[in-house]
Amino acid sequence: MADRVALFIDGAYLQRVLADEFGRANIDFGRLSEQMAGDAKVLRTYYYNCLPYQSRSPSEQDQERFDNARRFYHSLALLPRFEVRLGRLELRGHRTDGSPIFEQKRVDIMLGVDLVQHAAKGHIQQAVLLAGDSDFIPAIAVAKSEGVLVRLFHGGSCHNDLLREVDERVRLDQPFIDAILRQQPDAAA
Repeated sequence: MADRVALFIDGAYLQRVLADEFGRANIDFGRLSEQMAGDAKVLRTYYYNCLPYQSRSPSEQDQERFDNARRFYHSLALLPRFEVRLGRLELRGHRTDGSPIFEQKRVDIMLGVDLVQHAAKGHIQQAVLLAGDSDFIPAIAVAKSEGVLVRLFHGGSCHNDLLREVDERVRLDQPFIDAILRQQPDAAA
């Protein structure tokens, strides 16, 4: 019998990697889940992120960005065995150039809680993360102590302590991204 796996995707990290390393590649999230799971049976794919910050009186552009993000998260939630977990994006001040400073709240802890819960209850034999943040290390340590194999998919920017903590590492590369690109509809259709 194949191992059962839960997938944990840090959406902000994935967006950064796709933008910085793969020219903002437009990926198919169902394919991403399949590729990350390999031969294991997927219990669920968890996607963590935040809706864009929205002021009390948003501009049309801000409202459109917010609505587009909400539609995107809704479409992800409709994929088989996908769960979208949204934290909050909070304004923390402004830089000297006037640009806003935002901070995600609740996202890392939601991922950690889900990972530990599935590991402790014996729901999974493998946990696969797509992340780069060392904040996940305590949850990974607990999952490993429960006998869960932890695999990490990551881009070029990944905390060294996180790389050391996981059991297996997979660096995202162009062939991997090419395999999960969203297929564009045929122009002739």
